[in-house]
Amino acid sequence: MNKTSINTLGALKKSGYLPKSIKEEIRDNLIRKLQSKEKIFGGIMGYENTVIPEIERAILSRHNIILLGLRGQAKTRIARQMVELLDEYIPVVKDSEVNDDPLKPISVFAKDLISEQGDKTPISWLHRSDRYTEKLATPDVSVADLIGDIDPIKAAANKLSFSDEKVIHFGLIPRSHRCIFVINELPDLQARIQVSLFNILQEEDIQIRGFKLRLPLDIEFLFTANPEDYTNRGSIVTPLKDRIESQILTHYPKSLEISREITQQEAKILPIQQSSIEVPELAKELIEQIAIEARSSEYVDSKSGVSARLTISAYENLISAAERRTIINKEKKTAVRLGDFDAVIPSITGKIELVYEGEQEGSYLVAQNLIRKAIRTVFTKYFPDPSAKQSKKNKTASPYDGILKDFSDGKNITLLNELSNDEYKKILDKVFKIEDLSLQIGSLLNKNNELFVKELILHGLAECSQITKTNIVNGNSFSDIMDMMMSDSFLNDIEE
Repeated sequence: MNKTSINTLGALKKSGYLPKSIKEEIRDNLIRKLQSKEKIFGGIMGYENTVIPEIERAILSRHNIILLGLRGQAKTRIARQMVELLDEYIPVVKDSEVNDDPLKPISVFAKDLISEQGDKTPISWLHRSDRYTEKLATPDVSVADLIGDIDPIKAAANKLSFSDEKVIHFGLIPRSHRCIFVINELPDLQARIQVSLFNILQEEDIQIRGFKLRLPLDIEFLFTANPEDYTNRGSIVTPLKDRIESQILTHYPKSLEISREITQQEAKILPIQQSSIEVPELAKELIEQIAIEARSSEYVDSKSGVSARLTISAYENLISAAERRTIINKEKKTAVRLGDFDAVIPSITGKIELVYEGEQEGSYLVAQNLIRKAIRTVFTKYFPDPSAKQSKKNKTASPYDGILKDFSDGKNITLLNELSNDEYKKILDKVFKIEDLSLQIGSLLNKNNELFVKELILHGLAECSQITKTNIVNGNSFSDIMDMMMSDSFLNDIEE
C-alpha cells in the first residue's frame, strides 16, 4: 500500500506507523546504505578515508555536526547531500506550520485540531526534498528570524490577545521541525544570536518571548565554519561550540590526481567545446599545480585558503582561450597551448587573499609568478633539470645542448597566442624535433601533445634560467639569456 494515499489520522494509525526522531531516521537509513554498500556522498572525492567516515560515525552517534574547514572544501555540498539519508516521505498534520507528527504533535494548532476531529484529522505527506533548510549567517540575522516572535497582524486579523499562543509567528528553526537545518558560516552570527541556540541544542526546545510554551523540536543541526572567520569576522561562543557534539575538519585534496578529478567533474564545459578543444594531460596537471603552488606561496594568505573553485574556473578559462582562437582563425579544432595559460590569470587573482608582501607585488604579478612556478615544477618532474649540477665524474652532455646552441647562435622564437594551428606548428617545428631530445619521457609524449611538450620545454628552460622569456603583447618571446644580459635596457638597469 502506498503510504502517501493515507490522508487521515485514523488510517495512519491502522497502517502501523510509529513516530521516529530525525536522528534515528538518518541513522537507520545510513546503516541500510552501509550494509548494501551504497555510495552515500556522491561526487565528493578525496574524503573517502577521512571526512566521510567521521560524518558516518557522528550520524551513528546521533550527533549535531559542525564542518570546519577553509573555502572550497565541499562543506555545503556535504550538508545538502544529507537529505538523501531521510525517508522519502513522512506524515504531517495538514497545514501545520511546524510539520507536526500526527502521533506526536507539538503545536497548539495541531493539538487543537486532533482534539476536535480525532481520527478524521487530515494529514499530508512531506517529501525529503522539503525537509532541508539552509541559512547563511549574516550580522543582520535576528532571534525573530531564527526562533520567532509575536505577530501583531495575526493578532488583529484573528482578534486574539497578545497573551494567546496563536499570535506567535514561528521562525526558521521551529518551521524546520523534523528537518535538517544548516547554518553556513556560523562565526558570522552575532554572539547574542548564537546564545539563542543553546536551549535548542541542549534541551531541544525553544521559548518565544514571555510565553510559557516550550516546543520540543526534533532537528538535525549541521553547521559550517571557516577557521579564518574566528579572528577576521567573529567567533563561535564557547558554550555553543560545546553543545555541538561532533566537530569534523575538512581539507583540500591530498594529491594532485584527486584535485584533477574534482576539476574535471565540476568544470562546466559545453559539448561544442569538448568536441573542438583538445586538452593535453600535461595542461590538466599544470592547472592543478597552480593551486598547489598558491597554497604554499609566501604571498598568499594560507589561513584564507585556496578554493578548489580556482582550478575549476581556471580550467574553464583555459578552454575558452583556445575556443576564442578557433573562432578568430575560423578553425574547427585546436589544442590547448601553454600560451593560453595567460587566460587563467583572472581566475587566480579573484580567488586568492594576499598577505602584505603580496599586496605590494600586486595580484596580477603574483598570479603570473604562480603560473611560472607551476611550469617549473611540472617541467622538472618529467624532464631532466637543466640547472641541476652534475658531478665531474658523471658529467654528460645535456639533452638541451642543441636547443641552447641554436639560441646562442642568435635564434629567437616568438609565439603569439592567436597564431593559427599551422603557424604555431611551423614555428615550433623549427625549434627542434622532439626525437632529437634524448629524454626518457615514455608515455608522456604522443602525437596529440607533441606541440604542447615542445612549448613546455621552451618555457621550462626559461624558468630554469637557461634561456630568456619575455612577455610581449599577446604572447611570449624566447631568446638567448646572454643577449638579454647584454641588451641596452639591461645594462641601463645595472647602471641605475
